[in-house]
Amino acid sequence: MKKVKILVVGGGPAGLAAAAAARDAGVKSEEILIVERDGELGGILNQCIHNGFGLHTFKEELTGPEYAERYVEKVRAAEIPYLLQTIVVDICAGGESGDGRVKYVTVMNKSEGLFTVAAEAVILAMGCRERSRGALNIPGYRPAGIYSAGTAQRYVNIEGRMPGKEVVILGSGDIGLIMARRMTLEGARVKLVAELMPYSGGLKRNIVQCLDDFGIPLKLSHTVVDIDGKERVKGVTVAQVDENRRPVPGTEEYISCDTLLLSCGLIPENELSTGLGVELNPVTSGPVVNESLETNVEGVFACGNVLHVHDLVDYVSEEAESAGRNAAEYVLRKGAGKDGGREQAIVIKASGGVRYTVPSVLRPEHMQEEQVVRFRVGDVYKDAVLAVYFDGTPVMRVNKRVMAPGEMEQVKWKKKKLEEYPDLKEICITVEDK
Repeated sequence: MKKVKILVVGGGPAGLAAAAAARDAGVKSEEILIVERDGELGGILNQCIHNGFGLHTFKEELTGPEYAERYVEKVRAAEIPYLLQTIVVDICAGGESGDGRVKYVTVMNKSEGLFTVAAEAVILAMGCRERSRGALNIPGYRPAGIYSAGTAQRYVNIEGRMPGKEVVILGSGDIGLIMARRMTLEGARVKLVAELMPYSGGLKRNIVQCLDDFGIPLKLSHTVVDIDGKERVKGVTVAQVDENRRPVPGTEEYISCDTLLLSCGLIPENELSTGLGVELNPVTSGPVVNESLETNVEGVFACGNVLHVHDLVDYVSEEAESAGRNAAEYVLRKGAGKDGGREQAIVIKASGGVRYTVPSVLRPEHMQEEQVVRFRVGDVYKDAVLAVYFDGTPVMRVNKRVMAPGEMEQVKWKKKKLEEYPDLKEICITVEDK
């Protein structure tokens, strides 16, 4: 059995940033272990060869591999151990020892087989996966030519293979928008991007740079209702949907194509989390965490897209660094006084147009000097107000010109502000009219 202070599950941008931050916070390099299922560190960024990364973190524009390499270099320079092509099979707290502060992580790879790592803290940084066709209930046969946008991205950018020549994209998530541009640059004809919702799920800049600049049409409130083709996709039928997202009869339009790319949302990879007993938020499908990014299971932290799907990797790194520092603080003080802190927790409530918040619980004694709370809204709001209430008392009102589900929002407040409310029970974040 291997023994470490902190085990990080995932060697993508979140896992790398968390491990480096834990090392900087005082945990020895040899007491940290990163476990990554892929053959190299960097995660999904290795196939994101477009630029636009790092503007917040490094104040310069980088490609995905360049951004990942900055953190890979940090990990290597700190001599933090990592295992590649290694899968985490299971995580349990306590085991036969009965000490819940020890996490027994079952790990498997080709060279060492099945073995166990005992860790005092675990940082979950597994990322997310794409929603598949099976989850979308699109009728038709199962022909070749149907890919998730991320799979197509890997084929083009890593393996040098083109999925097809005439493309329809369902869903306007950021990966789908970026692949519309990428396929066009590689010589394919992208005929249409269809979006079920009345608004795009991607960043505004991606709509402009990936669709508008190339004359690719975006049809909102539209979806694919049928796929034509038995051996290979021959075309798809697109129809308008009503306010209940049901196809409107008579609006069907047939579009010939040989490829359908699906960009219909991302799902945090939380099978390991549920097996461990981590409480999940039904809105994000990620863990419920406190201000330290710690889950309801003591000593288990979460960060990055496994916690909630981010729009910018810069925010992933910032969040992961916080998780790494907090995990380091946890193992260095060995959980002293944690139970009392939990009893004095302040609940953060998402209300009105706010769908969720991360974190959803605050313990003032464990807060940093400034607390960041991130969230997404459930609709497009223009000229609205973002309001924060402490036990019903208004403490913050921010005028927002535009808020949309595709872009993450955040609010910040100082720790000393909370100290003005010693008996505070609930913080409410909501969207209001001006």
